[in-house]
Amino acid sequence: MIQKRNTWLLAVFTAVVINSLTICASGAGLEQRSPEHVRIASFNIQVFGTSKMAKAHVVDTLAKVIRNFDVVAIQEVRAKSNDVIPSFVKHVNADGSSYQYVIGPRLGRTVSKEQYTFLYDTRRIEVDTTSVGTMHDPGDRLHRPPLFVRFRSRMVPPEQSFTFWMINIHTDPDEVPEEVDALADAFLALKIARPDEDDIILLGDLNAAPKQFDRLGTLDNISWAVSGTTTNTRRTKTYDNLIFQRTTTREYTGRWGVLDLQSTYGLSLKQALEVSDHNPVWAVFTAHEARR
Repeated sequence: MIQKRNTWLLAVFTAVVINSLTICASGAGLEQRSPEHVRIASFNIQVFGTSKMAKAHVVDTLAKVIRNFDVVAIQEVRAKSNDVIPSFVKHVNADGSSYQYVIGPRLGRTVSKEQYTFLYDTRRIEVDTTSVGTMHDPGDRLHRPPLFVRFRSRMVPPEQSFTFWMINIHTDPDEVPEEVDALADAFLALKIARPDEDDIILLGDLNAAPKQFDRLGTLDNISWAVSGTTTNTRRTKTYDNLIFQRTTTREYTGRWGVLDLQSTYGLSLKQALEVSDHNPVWAVFTAHEARR
């Protein structure tokens, strides 16, 4: 196992084209976005492809979800067409918003491939286009190696702005212990490979609650946003989270939530499941880089 873990450090990158705790379990209390904060979300949009894009009422709800956030890590884009995300971004921007996207390659060991993508509000967030990459996984420990991107808040002067890596992941539900263990090494590998940036946010559908984080949950000063509540649409499991080191990512405000699709948009369970079997999870960070 040590030999496999060390391989993460041999080649981290493979380029791809392209103050008090506040819980908002329903999501209905999301206030207007502030120029002082960055609101980051993760959302597994179940089997997000052409069939889902053909349902106007579903696309409308998804667009409303995205507009609540500055950056959204999306998992489970599953389509042979390259038009799904560009078309969806047009829907998001139909109200005058200005979102753009970064998307990774199709990944998976079977014929069913998935892509990771980030949607971000260009008026509030900037992407380092040289930073986009997929984790190199020579030991084949992950079905879908994570996509990573470096972002910067645009609400404050560049020399003062919060910069951060995001690692987008969807673990395989049949190999959760092994894949969560691999994510500990992925987190450390990015930290070692790019010491110029100390803020790393690992987020996505881990198919694991915090009690299942094992070695990932024991990394030095590691913390996570979502705890004590469910994140799936049926309200039975905690699968989704945002993970970071609390001593380095001191920009975290302690505010987080789960945007409940049913209560937020007045949907029945059946209607919410048309949107996704996951609810979006989110956390708030300061737009200013914290002083060390």
